[in-house]
Amino acid sequence: MVKKKIHAASTGNPAWPAQQFVCSSATAETPSVPSHASPTRAVCASEMAGASFFDRMVSQLRSTSKYYTGYPKDLGPSRIIPFTSERQFVQLLHEGRPVVVAFTIKCTYTQHLDKVLEEAAATFYPHIKFVRVECPKYPGFCLTRQKTEYPFLEVFYNPEQAANPGKIVDPSITKYSAKVLPFNYDQSVYGFREYFKKYGFKYSEAN
Repeated sequence: MVKKKIHAASTGNPAWPAQQFVCSSATAETPSVPSHASPTRAVCASEMAGASFFDRMVSQLRSTSKYYTGYPKDLGPSRIIPFTSERQFVQLLHEGRPVVVAFTIKCTYTQHLDKVLEEAAATFYPHIKFVRVECPKYPGFCLTRQKTEYPFLEVFYNPEQAANPGKIVDPSITKYSAKVLPFNYDQSVYGFREYFKKYGFKYSEAN
């Protein structure tokens, strides 16, 4: 059985520890975890029990405003890549493109985020990849990110396969190095554009 290991080094915030993801080429899905730890019990960012009226009003505005969702337009086939396994995710990172990952659960704000992601994925295709993870289906992968509010976005950047200057202990394990950045800009095409400029991600926009 050949295993592939990915080391995700967090950047931008020293409080974020490095993460280790190990997947097997013979494994189709991320192993399940006990139901009490499942993201289905997590809190949707726009539906927190203690949210104020103002917070709910802003959430509603974001889900309906043309500023966030854009005017209806023909985006063609969806460019969002659905997460199916850690092995598939490692292969995607190995292509060398920045990957925006949306960790989602079923809630009102996720519906808004889906629209934003569809437009952004079409706009920045093929230079920036967009992946959607349905966390109730793949709880093990989502829980490694140590978040309690969903949905949230992170950007994985892996320009090339990591070199191993040391002694190779197990030749059946291939290591990949990826930087992980939190996405804390406005969740819109404009927000993604400004974010990519700040971090120097090269792209061109589809007409």
